[in-house]
Amino acid sequence: MGNLLKRLKTNIVVSAVLCILLGLVLVLWPDLSMKIVCIAIGAALLIGGGVRLAGYFTVRDGSMYAQMNLIMGIILAVVGIWILIKPEKVLAIIPIIVGIVIVLHGVNDLQQAMALYKEKYDKWWIALLLGVLTAAFGVLLICRPFAALDTVVMLIGIFLVYDGVSDLWIVSRIYRTARAMKQEAEAVVVEAEEIDP
Repeated sequence: MGNLLKRLKTNIVVSAVLCILLGLVLVLWPDLSMKIVCIAIGAALLIGGGVRLAGYFTVRDGSMYAQMNLIMGIILAVVGIWILIKPEKVLAIIPIIVGIVIVLHGVNDLQQAMALYKEKYDKWWIALLLGVLTAAFGVLLICRPFAALDTVVMLIGIFLVYDGVSDLWIVSRIYRTARAMKQEAEAVVVEAEEIDP
């Protein structure tokens, strides 16, 4: 159980730190960040399509797998080229995708707040509030009431930094509570051993 808790803590901390770093990059360089993301997505799809097409033309055995390679290769290559030519279309859906991810993070934070409540941690409500705020930020991004893309990107960055910081706070409370419970359980065992003759 202890090893599992340590692994979970490590995973959440790494995820939170990456969120904070990515958020800072988006806040400091919003326009450049989005262009790089679009170029990377377009290039990856184009390369993936090219690899599938190359696989089709080198084998050409008429199998169903080869036919699927041809179809998928054409689709991936066309979508990749389209993204590279019209990156603004992709930029329009990025806030929605990030918003969905942030809402899911908020739901996860709410579950962790409930775990703290069940363990009778006196400040569980702070974790609950952070979870609600995180989910609300995600919904705000999905609704996208902001006209300027740079503003949306900077808000995504701010939300990611906030999400990372709130995750770090929540996991520190959970870990501290679990450690305190373990120490209490060990103390009870020691007392029981001392009482037994």
